[in-house]
Amino acid sequence: MVGELRRIRSIADYQFGSGSGTALFSDEVEVERSKNTGKLRFARLHGALLASLRASDSLFTLTIKGAERLLSGMPELGYTVTIMDDVSEFASNGKNVFAKHVVAAGEDIRPGDEVLILNSKKEVLAVGRALLNAEEMLAFGTGVAVRIRRGRNG
Repeated sequence: MVGELRRIRSIADYQFGSGSGTALFSDEVEVERSKNTGKLRFARLHGALLASLRASDSLFTLTIKGAERLLSGMPELGYTVTIMDDVSEFASNGKNVFAKHVVAAGEDIRPGDEVLILNSKKEVLAVGRALLNAEEMLAFGTGVAVRIRRGRNG
């Protein structure tokens, strides 16, 4: 288990920045392997799913619980997108985030990155995949900036 924990923490550090592996995965985390391939697939804490490891690129997709652990454990997380409060409900319900609603974005965000969608109070509304880089999210007046994977309510 120690080797698996070190591995998933290393992947998280690579994907979200140094220290994020420890913030996301405590020592009590349970790792589940695929029945078919034996590869790491899921990370759970006390039965609650935190993250899934994508087979296509071996990077994590987060759940809302995983995103909240990551955000609370990292003082400066660069993979966040803050949106206008008046559209927070749409993101929470699993609707995509449009560029015109983005008020702040981590400067290292690139298309394809896993990102956390926040409101002005820094509460996690949703998680998804960035379709634009940070500069484009702030500059563009049209188009989808983030494709939402999971919303808090949806």
